[in-house]
Amino acid sequence: MVENSLTTIATFIVYLIVMLAIGLYAYRRTANASDYFLGGRRLGPWPAALSAGASDMSGWLLLGLPGYAYAAGLESLWLAGGLLVGTWLNWLICAKRLRTYSITANDALTLPEFLARRFDDKSKLVQTIAAFFILMFFLFYTSSGLVAGGKLFETVFGLDYTIAVIVGTACVVSYTLFGGFLAVSWTDLVQGLLMSAALLIVPVAAMDGSFGQLSSDLHTLNPELLNIWNGIDGKPLSAIAIISLAAWGLGYFGQPHILARFKATRSNADLTTARRIAVAWTALSMAGAVLVGLVGLLYVNSELSGGLDDGEKIFMLLVDAIFHPVIAGILLAAILAAIMSTADSQLLVSSSALAEDFYKQLIKPAASSSEIVLVGRLGVVALSLLALFLAMDPDSSVLGLVSYAWAGFGAAFGPALIISLYWKRMNRNGALAGIIVGGVTIVIWKQLSGGIYDLYEIVPGIIFAAVAIVITSLATAEPHKAVTDQFDKYQKNLEELD
Repeated sequence: MVENSLTTIATFIVYLIVMLAIGLYAYRRTANASDYFLGGRRLGPWPAALSAGASDMSGWLLLGLPGYAYAAGLESLWLAGGLLVGTWLNWLICAKRLRTYSITANDALTLPEFLARRFDDKSKLVQTIAAFFILMFFLFYTSSGLVAGGKLFETVFGLDYTIAVIVGTACVVSYTLFGGFLAVSWTDLVQGLLMSAALLIVPVAAMDGSFGQLSSDLHTLNPELLNIWNGIDGKPLSAIAIISLAAWGLGYFGQPHILARFKATRSNADLTTARRIAVAWTALSMAGAVLVGLVGLLYVNSELSGGLDDGEKIFMLLVDAIFHPVIAGILLAAILAAIMSTADSQLLVSSSALAEDFYKQLIKPAASSSEIVLVGRLGVVALSLLALFLAMDPDSSVLGLVSYAWAGFGAAFGPALIISLYWKRMNRNGALAGIIVGGVTIVIWKQLSGGIYDLYEIVPGIIFAAVAIVITSLATAEPHKAVTDQFDKYQKNLEELD
């Protein structure tokens, strides 16, 4: 690897200084809770799109997906394709409606706050339970980013894994702590461009632009690598396997850190432009990630007699093998970019749940805006320490940690959010039932195995949650007049803003 290269170290330091400078600039523009948690709702289409994409993909895009393609070949396209379709549908189905309704619902800042105001929940149960699931699942999600950071610093600089994870955590916390949403979004714009550039440059450089030769070499190595219907052992993929991979796309509708970008965009018109940018970025980035895995497999097979002990390090291996230390340092910084772009967003959403949905609602309703921001910043530190504890196992899989948290958010919030944006008859009890059933199904299903239980837990989680919402809403009292009047106002606002 590029171990202890002064050039690479210098590249990383320069990169971090630039990110911290952006955070400091954003800090000077953060005056209240709306600024800290949603950037004052003034994101343009480019930062909104690339911030959503970069915060979504994380180190998973440069470590997890290439590692999966390295191990499974074109079978990975089921996963990548599901995510691409999910990205497009999320922007199409949710973006404008959520932005409009969150403004109509008295400028709701967080997802739990939106759901509470959507159903006029005086009991605060919806907001509290939603915030609980956000904190629980984000601990796993954030820890996946810290694991990715640990692998990066361990591989590049030869650091002990524990020290590497601590260093990575400090990098993420430092500018999230001060800049808030603006720092996160603006740095995500830079990091998203760097990530996609790295994923396209590395495989193209590795195969010298010869896609035909790549296909031929893979076919010679193992023809099943090029068959999306079979595993690499030649056996047909089961329906459960295909559905499980493609179903990753269903998770988008419940990811709080992605949904926050919809609410923060400055206009509904910008969301149309942002959708096109986001889908194009996702398609290019995932195509590059799959190519990295496939090219890396050929490289390892021809150059490394001992193979590779961890497929999630294949991107780093290729970068070191192909590029000059200066270029390698820049490209490896893309991994840090991917990690930071997601972990900062997760920490910010988690801290907003802690500050807005727990502290303000349950402990001190009269808390000032500056006090909420302070609690949010303290929450970033506390949550980082918990995620750091979970990330201390060097054998943790980035993809494994992400899959659990992704399913948790998708099932707990996806059905509740989509139905609340489209169905006037849905009530508070239905929302509660959907959030609880979805979240609990993920936790229980994850513990089971064999037969139908090998199905990715997001599928039963979303189905059971949606059924619970509909049945519970119809079996209990209709929403009262204030709730239905607000829904009518939202529909009118949506027509006007479109």
